[in-house]
Amino acid sequence: MSALAAGPLHGYALLSEVADLSGGRIRLRVGTLYGIVDRLAEDEVIEVDHEEIIDSRLRRYYRLSTNGRRVLADEAARQAANAQIAVGRLAAAKRSTRPARNESGLRSTLVRNDPRAGEAPVLAWSPTI
Repeated sequence: MSALAAGPLHGYALLSEVADLSGGRIRLRVGTLYGIVDRLAEDEVIEVDHEEIIDSRLRRYYRLSTNGRRVLADEAARQAANAQIAVGRLAAAKRSTRPARNESGLRSTLVRNDPRAGEAPVLAWSPTI
């Protein structure tokens, strides 16, 4: 849906836009794209904007419907909230896993050896900075 947020696109342009928006992480096949397009059109999230014939081939352009813009905005807000929760949890985990200081002001750090090699964990000490 994000690929159509800026305006109408035809199928091949949608494939390119999805790849660009995802930094190349998502590369849809044509059959997959049109399955998604059909489902989104059926759900009234996207609609046909216009059609044209280029080199004797029909090119159909799709756009977000009014409902589709609302669905996209809701999904973007949901994902932003989830990302905020994840960032908060990572920050809390980072704070709670800081090495503790002992009475002499040294920090203890657990150095993990390879347990498959039969090595026991080693407790290393580093001076306070």
